[in-house]
Amino acid sequence: MSSDQEMFSLYDSSPDTLFDISMNYIVNNLNIITKLDPTSRWRKLKDDVILPGEICERFLQAYQKNNRVNDNIANLFRDQMRTRLTSVKLRNSRITDEGLRCLMEHKPFEVELVQCEYVSQASLDVINSNSQNLISLKFGTNTYILSPDENVFRQKGCIIDAPKLKKLTIRRGLYIFPLLLLKPLTQLTHLDLSECTSAGSIWALNELKNLVSLILHGVQWSKDVIDWIASLHSLRHLDISQSSERYGKYTNPNEVLTKLVTSLPQLVSLDISGTNLAGTGAAVSNLEEAAFSGDTEMQVRCDIPGLVSRVNNPLEFLGLYGTHHGACKRHDIPAKVISGDANEEQILTAATTYMERPLILTRVLNDLYYLFRYENNAYIGRALSIVLDAMYQHVSEKHIQISGSATLFYIVKGKEKARIGITLKRRIITALLDGMDGHLGDDTMMRNGCLTLCQFKIPTDVLFEYERVVQILLNGVADVHQEGFVQRIAIYLLNSLACQVDGKQKRFLGNHGAIAKMLNLISDRLERQLCDDVLEVAWSTMWNVTDETPQNCQRFLENRGMKHFLACLKIFPDKDELLRNMMGLLGNVAEVAELRPQLMDKTFLTVFYDLLDSSSDGIEVSYNAAGVLAHMASDGPEAWTVDEPARDAVLQRVAAAVERWDLHAERNINYRSFEPILNLLHAHHTPQCQHWAVWALANLTTVYPEKYCGLLDAEGGLVQLKDLLTHPAPYEMIKDLACIVIGNYAKFKYAARNDPDPPTSSSPDN
Repeated sequence: MSSDQEMFSLYDSSPDTLFDISMNYIVNNLNIITKLDPTSRWRKLKDDVILPGEICERFLQAYQKNNRVNDNIANLFRDQMRTRLTSVKLRNSRITDEGLRCLMEHKPFEVELVQCEYVSQASLDVINSNSQNLISLKFGTNTYILSPDENVFRQKGCIIDAPKLKKLTIRRGLYIFPLLLLKPLTQLTHLDLSECTSAGSIWALNELKNLVSLILHGVQWSKDVIDWIASLHSLRHLDISQSSERYGKYTNPNEVLTKLVTSLPQLVSLDISGTNLAGTGAAVSNLEEAAFSGDTEMQVRCDIPGLVSRVNNPLEFLGLYGTHHGACKRHDIPAKVISGDANEEQILTAATTYMERPLILTRVLNDLYYLFRYENNAYIGRALSIVLDAMYQHVSEKHIQISGSATLFYIVKGKEKARIGITLKRRIITALLDGMDGHLGDDTMMRNGCLTLCQFKIPTDVLFEYERVVQILLNGVADVHQEGFVQRIAIYLLNSLACQVDGKQKRFLGNHGAIAKMLNLISDRLERQLCDDVLEVAWSTMWNVTDETPQNCQRFLENRGMKHFLACLKIFPDKDELLRNMMGLLGNVAEVAELRPQLMDKTFLTVFYDLLDSSSDGIEVSYNAAGVLAHMASDGPEAWTVDEPARDAVLQRVAAAVERWDLHAERNINYRSFEPILNLLHAHHTPQCQHWAVWALANLTTVYPEKYCGLLDAEGGLVQLKDLLTHPAPYEMIKDLACIVIGNYAKFKYAARNDPDPPTSSSPDN
């Protein structure tokens, strides 16, 4: 169970700020503040728009959440009189050298370029010529600004010309250039050269004596490296961790660690993860400890020999994740906070610390996943925040997405599920969709994403991302030969997404091929003569997608849907649920007047006629067959263009079927509108159509008065029923049913008036 403080931060349901809502709206509707220059074809700010610095930077931040910054966006900041940037942070952008120039001419204090693969070495000149204010500079992964040709920089005399620079990060560079080339950076206090390749005796320089933080993660060590580090007496943070075992093995590790620690008196943070610097873990005698520490009087307990000197002055942080001989699991460690895999606290610390190191982060997230799988967790809020950050920052890293989504599954299905607020729900769903979108071809990622989405209320919780969810899931069912769990769960989710949504969303499903893809799945099952849950749900999905959506009904017919209907009926005649789903869909098609002539076929009508006597799935198949025939008959005798079955015989059997049904039968059906049924009340030329319609209203308002009495009134049904009572055409049984409906509504209104007031406190939804 999480602490109260953590639960508050995790399950805060406060809405987005007005500023964030406004910014997101502008990002998604750029025409509000921008226009297209007809000459250059570049987008630029409208003439009356001025953006202060706070808004400019928040705009870039908001834009990058769902889009990749390009030169068109950078061009918005070309006018420095109407825009202002003090910080330029770009991640996964498409910006080129020219776009970066627009941003750099603001002379920012901070620049961060990560996964910006379209900038070239020319951008280094752009940065250097606009570096007057630059304090922090970061080149992340997949950003190829630095040339591997050392001579290029020797001719210039420097790599980076930024006299005020304090923080420099170069990640995964080809080389660490000789530090001689860093000479102009006299103010540098923080240097991060993670995963760069050392070259020659680069550490022999003594100019960088002001360093307080040095990160050499993944850099191959040598005696020169160690000697140079030991000379940096102002150093407070040192990271010499490794992700590769071949670089993590030091000769005489205890002596090396002792030398570093005793040479750096200001050190408060040390990371030796992935190395053997913590020693073997074997017991060390006091005499040996004294030898390492240089103090013959020392009598201490320390399970890491090289840190004996820090027993009475423990480090604030010590990185021990993946150290040889399981150092993080030892007892006496002179550090207040430790990254490792011994417990939840260490794992969460490791995840936070190594957030920008995909290789290690993947391993840490796997550790976190197993904690949640076996419910060995106490810090749910911290874990969730870490997982979401990891998935957001590393969308392209498949294994991070897989581990992260697996952990999310156990978090959102856990005992705190009901307390997750709407804002956090949306972050989780967006993270899942980003991961699925980025790895559509990976079965594991798609499986994890679908399973986790199933833990939410569908479609309610995903309506804000409805279109993207639909597109991802349709991709999951597109290949009929990729039969498996992903296909099954994707079609179940699609069916849920098609239910209880409005016409716009149903049309979106149809526009993106839902009908065609369902029929492809059905065709595959027909070829194999296999009736499984995929076949049944495919028909159910089309039933939902065609509900009051004529365009999708037409798509069903255009894609030879009736051929598939007849084939399923022939091959699987005894499958009740399949038959119910198919007839429900055809009921939707028959409601569309323009499409009914396509159903006016002897073969089709004979099938519907025979199904009137069906007892399959209670009354549902018979009910839907009668509904199809009632709608077709409502067009009048002249529209009945076939001889067999005869119209009079059909109507006689429809009336007989309706009389046979139990008025109190519970239904597996959901009406969003009564309009198609109410339209039949005006078919005075064919009372049997009215008979079916009034029975449907009587049944629904009798069994589900709370759900359907209000809908009946809202759509003018009561007025039409009263008109029916005074009309001479309907026979007596129809009027009796109409009276039942009117009576049901009266009882419903009376009960509502006499109900006590609802309680003021909220209660959870069922």
